[in-house]
Amino acid sequence: MRKDFYVGTLLVLASACLFYTGISPYNRLTWFMEVLPVIIALPVLILTYRKYPLTHLLYFLIFLHCLILVTGGNYTYSKVPLGFWLQDLFHFTRNHYDRIGHFAQGFVPAIIAREILLRGKFVNGGKMLAFIVVCICLAVSAAYELIEWLAAVMLGQGADAFLGTQGDNWDTQWDMFMALCGAAAALITLSRLHDGQIAKLKSRV
Repeated sequence: MRKDFYVGTLLVLASACLFYTGISPYNRLTWFMEVLPVIIALPVLILTYRKYPLTHLLYFLIFLHCLILVTGGNYTYSKVPLGFWLQDLFHFTRNHYDRIGHFAQGFVPAIIAREILLRGKFVNGGKMLAFIVVCICLAVSAAYELIEWLAAVMLGQGADAFLGTQGDNWDTQWDMFMALCGAAAALITLSRLHDGQIAKLKSRV
């Protein structure tokens, strides 16, 4: 019952944030492209909750990632106020909210991949688990960069807000590097906590 309330609360909050940011976004097409992963993920999480519940940690991380995505979709990544605040604080030459988004693109999928691999007994753990998780995260990041490239080809200058490159010729490489850093950070900081939650989840299922 307590877990149902926890997960339900996160899903309701994520849905509310998605709806709110969709009322009057900076650019409707950009908003849709940025939040499409959230639109897909929320129904999937609801439909799979009974048969394949996730750990508390993973639900929370997915919720945080949803917030990052819908915020970026609302303002566009190059215009998010948090990014401007960080730019002023650290004297950056650009709005780095995009970097936060791609860090999360490695951090959260790392725990998703780790949970699926461990619970499905595809990998027992150890260094091979970490290696495969990082490879999966880099593959996800590369796939997203291909989507951005396709958007640029199809929409031309209309894709600028979605790409958020801000004139950086190395934006693609930076995006993948941040995803790599995110994946590594997740494995280093959360693996032990995640193992404990998976063990508890298995004992209840």
